This record gives sequence, C-alpha cells and structure tokens, in this order.
Amino acid sequence: MSLLAVDVGLRFGLALYGADGRLVWYRSQHLGNRTRLRRAVHGLLAELPDLAWMALEGGGAIADLWAHEAAKRGVRVLQVGAERWRRELLLPREQRSGADAKANADRVARDVIAWSGAKAPTSLRHDAAEAILVGLWACAQVGLLDGLPAALRAH
Repeated sequence: MSLLAVDVGLRFGLALYGADGRLVWYRSQHLGNRTRLRRAVHGLLAELPDLAWMALEGGGAIADLWAHEAAKRGVRVLQVGAERWRRELLLPREQRSGADAKANADRVARDVIAWSGAKAPTSLRHDAAEAILVGLWACAQVGLLDGLPAALRAH
C-alpha cells in the first residue's frame, strides 16, 4: 500500500510514500499542456499497482484530472490547500510570506528525505519539496504514520 502526493500544476511535484509512511522517491516534472499531462498521469498510475491513496495540493481542472484517474483505479483521494498542511509542518513565522513558506518547505522536505533514508537531492524544486510535505501530512491523516514524527513537527 502506498500514497502518492502531488503538488498540482503543469509543472508538478510528486512524492511517493510506502506503507511504513516513509518517503520512497520524489521528483518534479513539467509537461507543458493538459494532453501530455493526462497521458502522463495515466502512465504513472499504471506503474503504481499498490497505490491506495493520492494526496493533491491544489484544485481546478488539473487536480480533477488526477482525481478522475485515481477514481478509475479505486485510489482514495485527499485534497488539501497549502495553508492546512503548512499549519502542521511549519511555524507561523516560517510562513509569513509565500517566499518564506517555500524556503522553509525546502528545509523541512530535506529533513523528511533524511529521516526516510531516501536519496539526497542534488537540487530540490519547490514543487517537489511541497509534494514531499503534502505526502508526509497525508500519511499522518490516513494512518500510515501515527501522527507526525517528533523530529519533523513544527516547534
């Protein structure tokens, strides 16, 4: 059983979590248009036969595309706004502006990568960093983790 987190957009971040609630892999992609995105979503989900959950940050037609493909495969979907997961993973002072929130999301995402034992990034785009944090938040919501790991909670 796994969980895929997506920071929705034509340029999107992905983060896959395993049944133990730890990050398996993460990446960022840019597909340029909805037709290419639709094909990519179909192919990506076909490669994840044990996918049980999908967490989407964002809404609109592109999020609907992900949710529709998930529904066809019996994958349960959580949709969340950035303000919700940021409240639990970032301190108020770390999210005073969008730029602050993105910089601090990068820092916390790197902590999640290390905590999970996932491959360290040579670079980390903000959409992949946010997908990592959406995924961590979602793992706690669906019970893959018993709450957020103490080392990763906002304090």
